[in-house]
Amino acid sequence: MNWYEKLNQYFPVEEMKSREHMELLLKERGDIYHKDEGEHHVLMYVELDNFLFIDYLFVSKDARGMGLGHKLLDKMKEKGKPIILEVEPVDYEDTDTEKRLRFYKREGFEHASSIGYRRRSLATNEVNAMEILYWSPSDASEEAIYEGMKATYEQIHTYKDKELYGQSYDKVDNVLTYDEDDDNEDILSKL
Repeated sequence: MNWYEKLNQYFPVEEMKSREHMELLLKERGDIYHKDEGEHHVLMYVELDNFLFIDYLFVSKDARGMGLGHKLLDKMKEKGKPIILEVEPVDYEDTDTEKRLRFYKREGFEHASSIGYRRRSLATNEVNAMEILYWSPSDASEEAIYEGMKATYEQIHTYKDKELYGQSYDKVDNVLTYDEDDDNEDILSKL
């Protein structure tokens, strides 16, 4: 099974970029968009000067619990930059979401509770709420994480969207919000 098939079988359709989109990013934005793959994993990530964004992290069921996800994140942490990623909110009927959140909590990630993220899927046309998690070696502010998410959305998520999907994603200001006074619940605190 190739890298895209692994991702496509694991991630919900509303979270997936098309294969063409990812291959175009790898080809045309290979300076910032990267793929790390092995027999039991696929890691797609963005590396900019001041942060990393994990677009997709897949570890096969056969390799879970063996430290592979930890090793992959350690490799990212060694770059010494904040790491940002998107996760689905906890769905107690889907034990994978809770396990995923517990994993990131163990790895030292924090919930950016002041950032709201609601993206319309071009595949399903439904608006999906996602949560932003981050890890920082230097105590980055949530405002800096927000700016990193905006850059990722504009440079990666919406890259050539009209050409690839026949329509455009919503503008960044309609998708991401930042409210430092927002008292949203920390989704990791209940785990």
